[in-house]
Amino acid sequence: MTRVLVVDDEPQIRRALSTNLRARGYDVELAESGEEALQLVVDRHPDVVVLDLGLPGVDGLEVVRSLRTWSRVPIVVLSVREAERDKVAALDAGADDYVTKPFGMSELLARLRAAVRRSAPAVDEPVVDTADFCVDLAAKQVRRHTPDGDVEVHLTPTEWSLLELLARRRGRLVSQADLLLEVWGPANERSSDHLRVHMAAIRRKLEPDPSRPRWLVTEPGMGYRFV
Repeated sequence: MTRVLVVDDEPQIRRALSTNLRARGYDVELAESGEEALQLVVDRHPDVVVLDLGLPGVDGLEVVRSLRTWSRVPIVVLSVREAERDKVAALDAGADDYVTKPFGMSELLARLRAAVRRSAPAVDEPVVDTADFCVDLAAKQVRRHTPDGDVEVHLTPTEWSLLELLARRRGRLVSQADLLLEVWGPANERSSDHLRVHMAAIRRKLEPDPSRPRWLVTEPGMGYRFV
């Protein structure tokens, strides 16, 4: 589950973001000051930080500068300040993105996903090869290994999107919420049952024994992992 640290001194903003993010499967930590934010990054290791600039005590810009001396956690600034100089200062200090208030939740979620995606370890190899099949990320193709040679496997666009996401994060747990958000977007109300149907279809096409998957493994109650 992606953990988001929301840092804002306005209780209504913290409440709104907490409610919306948790409803979409995020794990949320809340802070109302710069000092509290810095401590929570140390203690809770968030995957991304949503940060207001106008904080009491240590302001948001100083939080960015402080974090960048030791952490590469993605930082999305969320501020009422619209001046170009404020945006430039935040980005130069090390923020990854800047969203002005008032904001649309869909846009903020898209920017959060993009920030987390950019921070993920890059896949250096364009081809992910297993003993049973290979995933060519550059060519967007999947081939099964058979005694008579490789055979291309047809995947639907949705199946490819799921497999590609898992392959790019191979070895890492990808939560059900992240898969649903990344593949269908925040406005789509797909369920975990819908996700299971597509994962079962991918396994039927790629796994030697779909009932006992070797490569596309379920982490019960959490998500999936390409091992």
